[in-house]
Amino acid sequence: MGVAKMMPVTNIRPCHALQSVRLAARRPRCGAVSTKAAGHVVNAAAALPSNLVGVHSGVFVGDWRPQDAERAVKGAKDAGYDLIELNLSVPEEVDAHLTKQLLEKYDIQASGSLGLSRATDISSSDTEVRKRGIKLLSSAIKALKVAGGRYFVGVNFGAMDKYREPLTAQQWKHCVASLKEVAAEAADYGIEYGLEVVNRYETNILNTAHQAKELIGDIGMDNVSIHLDTYHMNIEENSMEQAIQAAGDKLGYIHIGESHRGYLGTGSVDFQGLFRGLAASGYTGPLTFESFSNAVVSPSVSNTLCVWRNLWDDPDDLAVKAHSFIESNWAAAYQLYSRPKTWSKPV
Repeated sequence: MGVAKMMPVTNIRPCHALQSVRLAARRPRCGAVSTKAAGHVVNAAAALPSNLVGVHSGVFVGDWRPQDAERAVKGAKDAGYDLIELNLSVPEEVDAHLTKQLLEKYDIQASGSLGLSRATDISSSDTEVRKRGIKLLSSAIKALKVAGGRYFVGVNFGAMDKYREPLTAQQWKHCVASLKEVAAEAADYGIEYGLEVVNRYETNILNTAHQAKELIGDIGMDNVSIHLDTYHMNIEENSMEQAIQAAGDKLGYIHIGESHRGYLGTGSVDFQGLFRGLAASGYTGPLTFESFSNAVVSPSVSNTLCVWRNLWDDPDDLAVKAHSFIESNWAAAYQLYSRPKTWSKPV
């Protein structure tokens, strides 16, 4: 069976991508590849990936008032997503019970995320600052539990800010101690606590997957995992595949975003390497699209994330095309590069 090199697809409908994968597996061309390789592809096609494909709520809305919440949840569902990521930076402004009702109404799952500030930095040397951070994280985790979410991710280990000094041993120690406390609460609720690896301009704690693996080792809790983000990986990691390999079996969540935070496939992120690495690693977690425009999100979010220019102004068009891009490329990579646990020689 002939196997073409996988290229990013930006305008193919997901159903067509999945159908082409299945048809290709049913129509082998004699002599194109070895019997073993053909058998491998057929077996992979028999079990196409079932990862949740998600979208950040910030693609649709900048607030979580009742009308905004329904706009975001409905928009995510209409665009084909399985999951919506809630912004829990101010958990008291999120009506978790209403959110749960909306999730059930539209049959979609939720994750939650936030970024800590200097005032809530759980790696701070100031005891009161750490207490405020732990209280905020606890409130966010409780809100996510009520809403029914299973993944709590983001910069939930220290302040998301530009640092003028390197990480200190004391900062690391405070971070570990604080995370043990909040991750234990998350574990009680059946929630996975994902540490987002971000670039050097947003933290001095975790800039690479290798550093995240070290921190998780010191925390020593099974429900703590690594959250990788292609926008940040594109800045800090040697390659997408090396970062995925470094994370290993602790990789639990992926943010898929372009180098300029606009339409997928129009920037410099190596999505081919990303999906190839994920498929080869056997990744089973969510694939969540993230993009920001100051036409949608609040000024405070725009300023924090340095969103100085708009690369899109139509959330629905952006969301639909991102879903198509993710699903088609993921299916193609899974078809070509996944490694089934068992393989039997075809007759």
